[in-house]
Amino acid sequence: MTTRAPFPLLASALIAAAFAFQASAADVLTATKVAAPPKLAGGAADPAWAKTKALTIPLSGGANFKDGATTATMKAVYSGDTIYLLLQYADPTQSVRRGPYQKQKDGSWIKLKDPDDKGGDNNKYYEDKMALIWNIGNSIKGFNEQGCMVACHAGEAGKPFGNKYTAAEGETGDIWHLKTIRTGYIGQVDDQFLDHTRYDKDKAPEAGRKSDPKTGGGYADIKLVNGKPELMNKNAIPANKKGGTYYLKEEDKAPFDDSKFKPGDEVASIVVAPFTGDRGEIAAAINWKGGKWTAVMSRKLVTGSKFDVQFDNLDATYAFGLAAFDNAQVRHAFNTGALKLKFAK
Repeated sequence: MTTRAPFPLLASALIAAAFAFQASAADVLTATKVAAPPKLAGGAADPAWAKTKALTIPLSGGANFKDGATTATMKAVYSGDTIYLLLQYADPTQSVRRGPYQKQKDGSWIKLKDPDDKGGDNNKYYEDKMALIWNIGNSIKGFNEQGCMVACHAGEAGKPFGNKYTAAEGETGDIWHLKTIRTGYIGQVDDQFLDHTRYDKDKAPEAGRKSDPKTGGGYADIKLVNGKPELMNKNAIPANKKGGTYYLKEEDKAPFDDSKFKPGDEVASIVVAPFTGDRGEIAAAINWKGGKWTAVMSRKLVTGSKFDVQFDNLDATYAFGLAAFDNAQVRHAFNTGALKLKFAK
């Protein structure tokens, strides 16, 4: 025998469901199918972006942003076998001085450091970053409702800002980590992943955050050798002068010549090259102008990698979280709850 719910209870349930739907709809990013894909270098002005709607995403809790907050907008389109994302958010400062070497009045060189950094918590001489985390195969319990907060563990011993890891083996997330100095200006997002690994000072200092495998490329610190940076840009332009950069491309590196620099000059402390292999599957173009970051990203809908979210069902919903870093190593502004990507056919 079937028992019917009293009308008031049924009505209340329907109203609650309606409000729940409306709330979730406000967090939905719709990917629109387009015939002509956007050009990454075209930024937000590419005609493809006019064919889809923007999702507005409040972000809060980050270092260096005014009141810890900023507002982001995202758009998504897909064409052929590729998805494209447009991300913009307000950031009054373009932060590029990621731990540079600076020549002193006595001729010595020092690496600029945040005096308040107690370890992995640089908020002064760093870079702007942005990141998305996707729930791979709906494996992370609670992510589709709470977003990446289910993997954030603040206040744990050993780390000033806590750790990131999932609750159990088999729960994995796909991290799209756009590091402006290390990857963004050479056209890539750092493709990483998240698993259940707990923090260990010696064995797992990054806890569950790991990088996809690569076959080449990447970034590496430039060492001080006999008190001087080991490498410099072959053009010898200081990073803090017009035409200089706070990153050194692999193809532009040259042995360091101290005679080319004066006190106050700064040079890059990192060599960069595009990733090849799994870690280099996400292309990007970035631009900062007028107090706003614009990033366009693209990736194959299906990569086949176990470390990646697979957009292999255009009828499915894909949960993700968003974070923005203002000259901060780890203290990011983030959205609350889960954002959802859906495909319009």
